[in-house]
Amino acid sequence: MQMNSASSGVRKTACVRIGGALAAFSLLFALPQAANAARQNNDVPAWLDSHVGDGPNQIAWPVLKRARALYMQRVAEGKVKNACYFAMDATKPNDPGDGKTGGRFYIVCEAAQSFEAMSAGHGSGKNLGGVADFSNGRTCARNFGNALDSNLTMGGSYLTSEIKTSFKGYYKASGGAQAAYLRSFLQFDGEGETANARQRAIGGHAAAKVGGICMMKNASSPYANKEGYVPFGSLITYAGGRSDGCTSWSPADASEVIGKVKDNPTTLYIYPESKDIEAVAKAAAAKAPLVNTGLYWNDDCLKAIGKPKFWAKAQLEPVIEKYKADHPPLPAKPIPICN
Repeated sequence: MQMNSASSGVRKTACVRIGGALAAFSLLFALPQAANAARQNNDVPAWLDSHVGDGPNQIAWPVLKRARALYMQRVAEGKVKNACYFAMDATKPNDPGDGKTGGRFYIVCEAAQSFEAMSAGHGSGKNLGGVADFSNGRTCARNFGNALDSNLTMGGSYLTSEIKTSFKGYYKASGGAQAAYLRSFLQFDGEGETANARQRAIGGHAAAKVGGICMMKNASSPYANKEGYVPFGSLITYAGGRSDGCTSWSPADASEVIGKVKDNPTTLYIYPESKDIEAVAKAAAAKAPLVNTGLYWNDDCLKAIGKPKFWAKAQLEPVIEKYKADHPPLPAKPIPICN
């Protein structure tokens, strides 16, 4: 699968943490109290308030509000015991164009008073050559949806689930040694408009792949085919790029995110949902400033895309299926043998 203080530019924030043994002890016992307090009081905790806003590496209030509500609800239901929850603002830019990546995926650990923002890729969409164009650029996403094989991001509520690790090929590591690249995939389970997340194979993974592949003789490898060959290429990272609808992070960030939910699921809320997209599109068409409507969209991206569009699966899936039937794939070419 493929895929800010204002004065310091776009960068990953430092975590705000309490330390030592007391932090670990508090983390174990503060979660129920934090959940109860949040259910009684919707105000953001004072330590978290400085991270709320429209600035670089801040989280917009509508996104945080929904992410917290989802988390507290799942905690109350006993479905989540993790001390942290996730959120993503897919209306923000991911690749500002200066060689850096934007902070729009959030890890919030309220009991530990920890907040972190990191880059995350959005769905690339597709351009079906004259039939339908629902493709997205690298920086801002205009198109969203939940259709199968659409490569689009779908906003809404998710729970993290199982982790699957698969071999992607060998590559030349530092020092010239050959290394096997194993990439972990964190499955998301959704509800409502995100309910087909598993059917769409939607989850999270590192924005990295082995590209430029040839087949290398390595009969002793546990990943060798029956002829004794393994795929070999170059390790490519694309943290500022797009995905096929999954959430993709830099390899280092992916390791951190996946490590937090290994055998301990939590919630992920991705903004925007279809209702948000349609309301903002209507306001944008009427040239109504969002500040006067109570709606939210990142200002820079809204200026870049004009207005967003939601593609419902009932609308888009028949179009994709007909296009695939009318344009059958060419026979796959054999992968060359490495020199």
